[in-house]
Formats: sequence, structure tokens, C-alpha cells
Amino acid sequence: MKKFITIILLALIFQQCNNPEQDPDKITIVCTTSMIGDAVKNIAPSYVNVVSLMGPGVDPHLYKATQGDLERLQKADVIVYNGLHLEGKMGDVLEKLSRLKLVLAMGDGVAKSDLLQLAADSASHDPHIWFDLSIWIQSCKYLRDELAKAYPGWESDLDANYFAFEQSLLATHNWAINKMDSIPQENRTLVTAHDAFSYFGRAYNLKVRGLQGISTASEYGLQDISRLVTYITDNKIPAVFVESSVPKKSIEAVIEGCQKKGHDVKLGGQLYSDALGNTGTETESLIGAFRANVNTIFYGLNPIQP
Repeated sequence: MKKFITIILLALIFQQCNNPEQDPDKITIVCTTSMIGDAVKNIAPSYVNVVSLMGPGVDPHLYKATQGDLERLQKADVIVYNGLHLEGKMGDVLEKLSRLKLVLAMGDGVAKSDLLQLAADSASHDPHIWFDLSIWIQSCKYLRDELAKAYPGWESDLDANYFAFEQSLLATHNWAINKMDSIPQENRTLVTAHDAFSYFGRAYNLKVRGLQGISTASEYGLQDISRLVTYITDNKIPAVFVESSVPKKSIEAVIEGCQKKGHDVKLGGQLYSDALGNTGTETESLIGAFRANVNTIFYGLNPIQP
């Protein structure tokens, strides 16, 4: 499969080198995830064509580029991806394409001091940077600055669009802080299928536990389930949460294990983790999905409902 992708990519690179320069008013920006597509749509001028490869419910940790994806990437004027190894299986393709065109990683816009290390002695970082909106603002500013360098004629549009988006992100960030602060301290533990919410926990004052690691490519076993069941039971955690891009069976096994130990933990609801919601719904935008997550967590963990 890897050899097939390499052959296709080389053919596309040859084709790219023989393509005439495109009309600057028909620029296409291809994004890997829906979160990045949302940022580009909010910041880039309205006449730019924005394409996202991964739709609702798609897990970027496990995603494999198709031939159609490679063709879209080849035809793109700009490629924007998350980086920090989120798109693990696409890394080689993106690196090769960066020799031909502008390829931006949102993670490059974040101050190193704000990134969460996977381990104390690790050079790798948690890629789920969009879950702290104050950090996502850094990434969006980087995106705005790099696009302005590449397309100076866009600068006024980029400035206006970025400012409006930044204000919306800041307002949502502050709203989330206040909402999470109203949950009793003893209930502020967020348990999910995989460890995607560490930035969220740090920013909005929750403890976070995931059955799987940072990547859903990591396996979990009976010992992992047993350990999490013990933690939930000992700490009397009221609810656990499933994710839109991860199968429910892992969390269902945790709930069943808690019930066998006499602790009735409920399913708090579904969270949007590595992908946004369906087109045409409020959750198709990052702010919409983020607000939905905050409300789901609030109602799942708060025993006193307003």
C-alpha cells in the first residue's frame, strides 16, 4: 500500500510541475480535518475554495489517504494540516508535498511552552490543540500571518476575518470557563474513550481520564478497562462520555464494569473530539461543536440542574 501511494504521489508531482499557474482568484486550500477547514473558512477570503478531506465522525489518527485525496492535495494551492502527528498515516505525503507548495501545520503556530508533552522525557506533544480555544487562537493567527505572506492582496480580508473569528473564540473560551466553574469540584472529572481532552481539562479546570491513549491507534485491554472502572468507582464519578469519532463499545464495557461493582455510572452523552458534526447542523463549526461539548459535560457531571 505504501509503495502504491508513493507511485501515485510521484505521478501527481510530475503532473503538478507541468501545470500552468492557476488564477489567483480561484485559490483552493485543502485541509485535513474539519476543525482546520472551519478555521480556514472563517479566516480566508470568501472567494477561496476550501476543501476538508476528513468529514464528520472520521478519526484522523487512523485515516489513510485515498487516491482521490492525493489528487485533491496535488491540485491544492495551499495545504493546511494539524501536525504534532495527528495525521500519522499522512505524514510522509504531506512532507513530500511541502517541497512543491505552501503546506502549513497549525501546530507550528503554538508556543512550545503551551504544548502538552506526551511524557516528561518525550519530544512528542499532544496534538488536540483545538480543545483550548486560547491556544487555537495562536494557531489561527499563525494561519492568518502565513496566508498574508503568500497572498499579500488578501491582507485586509484576512485581518477583518481573523479579528471577528478571534473575538468569537475568546467569547466562547470565557463562557466555557464560567460554565465549567459551576460544576461542583468533586464532580469535575471527564472520562472519555481516548485521551483527547487534556488541553480542555487544563484550560477549563477538569481532571481528564481516557481509556485509550492520545491516539486511537493504541490498543486497550481488559487491564485498562479494569483500572478505569476502579478509578470511576472509587471516585464516585457520575458520568462517562462517548466520542463521535470513536466506537462506543469501549465506554459501554466501562459502564458495565462499574455496574458489576455496584456503581451506577451513567452515559453522559456524545462529545465531538477529533471531528466536527454533520453539515447543516450547529456542530459543523468548531464553536458550535465546542459549545455542544461544554453543555453535554455540564449536564452530565452537574447533579444540580438549572
